[in-house]
Amino acid sequence: MAAGRVLVVDDEPLIVEMVTEALTRQGYKVESASTGPEALALAERGMPDVIVLDIMLPGLDGLEVCRRLRSKSDVPIIILSAKTEEIDRVVGLELGADDYLPKPFSPRELVARIRAVLRRAERAMAKPASPGALEFPGLTLDMRSRSTMLDGEPIRLTRKEFNLLFQLASEPKRVFSREELLKEVWGEASAQTGMRTVDTHIKRLRRKLGHKHDSEWRLETVWGIGYRFQVLKSQTASDVSPS
Repeated sequence: MAAGRVLVVDDEPLIVEMVTEALTRQGYKVESASTGPEALALAERGMPDVIVLDIMLPGLDGLEVCRRLRSKSDVPIIILSAKTEEIDRVVGLELGADDYLPKPFSPRELVARIRAVLRRAERAMAKPASPGALEFPGLTLDMRSRSTMLDGEPIRLTRKEFNLLFQLASEPKRVFSREELLKEVWGEASAQTGMRTVDTHIKRLRRKLGHKHDSEWRLETVWGIGYRFQVLKSQTASDVSPS
């Protein structure tokens, strides 16, 4: 039985060959692309279980590919790059990549990283859904339909964004550490890469939720600890559960 589907995106044939051989040996089914547009087209036809993505690509660079993929999917993304500057790693993680591996790298390490991100994704998927809905002024989160309404209009959240917001809003005013959020939403605590992932998702949620209701509720940073969904008026969320 295959261990999963991996899309390898790199314009260096030797690297694609090396990675494909290592992954195939471990039971993974591998597809490959050598340009940004080709990678997006393959993902559009059928999203893989994980994407190994080089930054320096012809047609469309890997960072832009990552941004476009993340706007519509939570597929785990591991960035490969010969760039070793911290800013390049940070930008990739802020765009939603799950991990970053500098070139040159060991195929064994890449396989281990792939297993780790897939394990986190599987644990998150296996987590049982909470019943009911959470309601705040202008905001409704319905776990049953996994829908988010803001001022009566649906807003599009990825699976991880929704789970993160629901986790925070389910216990208003409680401060969650990044480690707790990684465990509850991603299914596994991680190191610095994971911390950055939480920060990135919070940033996206703030952008999508806007500032209209800041006087009633908002996502707050508790410096040195983590985040909380702060309710600023006396009301708390009403939990509408199925009878």
